[in-house]
Amino acid sequence: MAVIAIDYTPAVRQQAGIGRIIRGQIEALVALNPGFDLRLFVAGHVTDADRRSAPLPLHPTLIDERNLVRIWHRLDLGFPRVEWFTGGPLDLFHATDFALAPTRARRKLLTVHDLAFVFYPNAAMPGLHHYLNVVARRSVHRADGVIADSHHTAHDLTEQWQVAPERITVVQGAVDHAHFKPIIDSERQRTVRQRYAIGERPYILALSRLEPRKNFARLIEAFAIARQEANLPHRLIIGGGKGWLYDEIFRRVGELNLHEHVHFTGFVDDADLPVLYSAADFFAYPSLYEGFGLPIVEALACGAPVLTANNSCLPEAGGPGALYIDAEDVHSIAEGLIRLATDKALRNQLRTAGLQHAAHFTWERSARQLLDAYSRTLT
Repeated sequence: MAVIAIDYTPAVRQQAGIGRIIRGQIEALVALNPGFDLRLFVAGHVTDADRRSAPLPLHPTLIDERNLVRIWHRLDLGFPRVEWFTGGPLDLFHATDFALAPTRARRKLLTVHDLAFVFYPNAAMPGLHHYLNVVARRSVHRADGVIADSHHTAHDLTEQWQVAPERITVVQGAVDHAHFKPIIDSERQRTVRQRYAIGERPYILALSRLEPRKNFARLIEAFAIARQEANLPHRLIIGGGKGWLYDEIFRRVGELNLHEHVHFTGFVDDADLPVLYSAADFFAYPSLYEGFGLPIVEALACGAPVLTANNSCLPEAGGPGALYIDAEDVHSIAEGLIRLATDKALRNQLRTAGLQHAAHFTWERSARQLLDAYSRTLT
């Protein structure tokens, strides 16, 4: 039986984004009972709650994650190795978050979620930007195989870093359809609206960490144009915590005198997301670049039509359930907002198509793609 160690650290440390993808994939992989000896490695300490929520026993380190990163990638030392913590020799080590930890595993597999830091220098803080450009690139060429979250990211890896296509396996994200589904319960919607001070007006939902790549400043400017040209009754509700370089986002609201019409909820609890998606007239996600676009699929699964950009992997995520715009053109975004806000028939058409498209993105499907990556790398 092949022994496989999986870096489960993002699943423990990150609630959304990459953490959600790794949790979903590995839980579904364990449920498939694939016939491997799977061991979940975690950099740093874990809590009792972490252990209870994990699908398998966790193998934490005695050194915290930050110091491990310094030892492994700043000093480029080859220890401590992953197998020191996971109980012996490994046939395969799967590094799930851009960086390959030291290991003597027979084969090594690396997940690269996107190359946003290559195309958009402000997609990460300066220190992280430098780290990813150095460590991720080096890790890609040390690995025996590479996983990409989308076909577009696979293409980027080949174009930017000359990774041979045969070394790449696409393993797409998914959604938990038992959780992300249309919520039509008016009482639940009323409660969640009150919790986030949304009010009773129709609203357009946008959701992500506040950072430049998510393109909120242009979205707000486009919303101002759409309000002026079409007299929209909607509020723009922006959910998500603060990331970096977010001052321009709040400044744009003030400059355009939109305080009564643009509302920031802060971090949204995962339990409330399906209600917010379901109650919105539509979901706006005009990002400049994504590796997969998980919120798009979540929104579609909840019956929300989507307005998103025609760049990177976003058409893969949105499929026929989205209306596409040019993310760098404010007027293109405004036109999209007006169309979706005023055309109920279009929203209904996208809602139906989106539900059908999102149904394909299951964690079992994702886990089977991951299992294929393991099998290909081990042979």
